[in-house]
Amino acid sequence: MKLHAVLCAIALAGCATFHIEPANQPLPTPVSNLIENDRGLSGDDGELFVGLAFSGGGMRAAAFSYGILAEFDRTQIPSNNSTTRLIDHVDFLSGVSGGAIAAAYFGLNGRAGLANFHAQFLMRDAEESFSSIFNPMSVAHAYEGGINGSQQFPRWLDDNLFHGATFRQIGPEHRPRVWINASDIFNRTPFVFSDETFGAICSDLASYPIANAVAASAAMPVIFAPVVLQTFPDRCTSTMPNWIQRARREATAPPILKAYANALTRYQDGSMSYIKLLDGGLVDNYGLSGFTIARLSANTPYAPLTARQAARTRRVLFLVIDGGKGPTGDWAKTAEGPTAPEIVMAAANTAIDSSVRSSYTAFDRTMSEWRDALVRWRCALSAEELRKYGASNGSSCRDLKFFVGFVSFDDLGRQRADELNSIPTRFKMSPQTVELVIGAARDALRANATFRAFLSYP
Repeated sequence: MKLHAVLCAIALAGCATFHIEPANQPLPTPVSNLIENDRGLSGDDGELFVGLAFSGGGMRAAAFSYGILAEFDRTQIPSNNSTTRLIDHVDFLSGVSGGAIAAAYFGLNGRAGLANFHAQFLMRDAEESFSSIFNPMSVAHAYEGGINGSQQFPRWLDDNLFHGATFRQIGPEHRPRVWINASDIFNRTPFVFSDETFGAICSDLASYPIANAVAASAAMPVIFAPVVLQTFPDRCTSTMPNWIQRARREATAPPILKAYANALTRYQDGSMSYIKLLDGGLVDNYGLSGFTIARLSANTPYAPLTARQAARTRRVLFLVIDGGKGPTGDWAKTAEGPTAPEIVMAAANTAIDSSVRSSYTAFDRTMSEWRDALVRWRCALSAEELRKYGASNGSSCRDLKFFVGFVSFDDLGRQRADELNSIPTRFKMSPQTVELVIGAARDALRANATFRAFLSYP
């Protein structure tokens, strides 16, 4: 019987190829000087900058991210002799996989969309749009790149959440700024759906569907075929910026920056016609690499903030929201196993877990160095420059506090963390489990030492 199934799979393999049609469009006219990382993130030009990075982890991570946003909505902070909701101060969101779904939806709809996200996604079975069952046909599809093609899940996300929205609706001037993260599996680098990256492939991000980007971020290997983008090098007339040439040339350049610079060069020099994207967690499950690269490639001490933001900001809150999971399964207790599906999941989780440690370490170091660079720049400003940027009279250039933290199940104690870690990484959960994770997120944020320190800072 098993031999028969294998023979059927081989026979079906010849007709199992999915039709692939890249959804990205070329730039309408050839342009120059597109790849520029110093444009600045959108902000409210106040004294507070808030960034959140939502990890991967399927529906569990989406619910955990939602719980954080819901708690932000309940948290009041002082603002101009009154109080405002902390959620109204979120300037930047980065997301991977399930976290990318929450980030993109909130970025598109704001706090008014929180209730809808709960009903339209968290309480739904998103797996109804794809297959995770191994049978002769799915084995044949898996051989060709993935059990599911690259169109089913984007279509479901678009029908139920994004309704035709494109990146034009969350463009560079939109607040909060949203970065969706996938993995370029050829270059083994992060792929951030940003104007800078799409500028490198000479493609129009504004017309690209948000649902497709989110699906790329969540495209688990073998379960999904890669999402494909086409490059259009003939639509660009610009030369590569100095930071790319410098990163490629200098032996001491940070490896993450060098790899990214090499990838951008391949996109634009015509050596890559197509880019194949899978789950963003394969290279960075926290979605931090894009921000780290933006800072390392910056030409100013303050980027990716604007000069005005950098001169006025007193507090920076940047939280990594980790809705991931620890090791699970019983096969480590026996000589037998794991099975083929367990091997696929274990291999992917190994890659994800090893990448997150390095990405957070690099990010934390970069943020510390950035704070020092900002202080030096602020202290060198003239009185005229301070007035131009709207800095408060009499404020100290050193009055800048960074709160960089990590909110996870571990904030809740070992027993509760183990219970949450046992929730499978899937795109469906029971209503009771959804509420369990949302409540855990609220409690974890309130218990988090970095968040408490931020709230108590004068």
